[in-house]
Amino acid sequence: MDCLVADHLFRILIPDELALRLDNYAPFAVKATGEPLFSLEVAAAGQAPEPASCELVIDQGAEPGETVISLWRAPGGWRVMMAPSPGRPNSAILALSSDFKTSKLFIERPAEAEFALNNALMLQYAFATATLGTLEMHASTVVNGGRAYLFLAKSGTGKSTHSRMWLQAIPGTHLMNDDNPVVRCWPDGRVVAYGSPWSGKTPCYRNESFPVGAFVRIERALENRLERLSVVEAYASLYSSCSGFKADRAMGDGLHTAISEAIQGAPSFAMHCLPDEDAARVCYAGIAGEGAHA
Repeated sequence: MDCLVADHLFRILIPDELALRLDNYAPFAVKATGEPLFSLEVAAAGQAPEPASCELVIDQGAEPGETVISLWRAPGGWRVMMAPSPGRPNSAILALSSDFKTSKLFIERPAEAEFALNNALMLQYAFATATLGTLEMHASTVVNGGRAYLFLAKSGTGKSTHSRMWLQAIPGTHLMNDDNPVVRCWPDGRVVAYGSPWSGKTPCYRNESFPVGAFVRIERALENRLERLSVVEAYASLYSSCSGFKADRAMGDGLHTAISEAIQGAPSFAMHCLPDEDAARVCYAGIAGEGAHA
């Protein structure tokens, strides 16, 4: 299957004998005529071959219920291990080429094959596009008035809740993606948000794109108040919500450039708020209401 997400083409190769559900990729499926940016092949059977040596580069700890990822440098490439939550066995091992262009996914727990495939593709997508003006975001995103609004925060802080308040309180709003939209910064200065096949626990896989109206960091508070962020604060807000191997120099430089362009092309705010509809109305009035983009 070939998929196009934020105008980046990638290929998924799955053996016929493996019955994996790909419903979330169907809206992005295309009949490709060119070479993909990257490809991922799911191994038919067997464990990943052990490299001669491995060096642990990233061991991403996680809160209960969050995905655990570890990245290892291996001869000629990389190895990624993933588990659904701390203390759980590895679901799969992803063997990546050194340039992140090709990979092979070895499923270790068949019951978690779709979890492993989604996480492997999200990771490879973030790595392969990091130098191409592309940010894979951890955000909940709504659309209103032809613009996309990305709500950023740590897991469990209230991104999805704030999106839901917009859906209830602000007419004409729809959900684009509830966990992993993609933002692309184009050479002409446009900053555009795209739907993706990855949306966390909410099945929302819309193949659509809209100019970014604002980036909004959600922070719990005892009152509803919107604050415009400075350039430094905006950079820090986006940096903490972007996926990518930031320790790699080329990737880190690419992410730095894209974040800088994103905060120049769209305003950033902090929304100090309660989990109620009034928070949505205050936020809307400040970032999307009449005159907000003047």
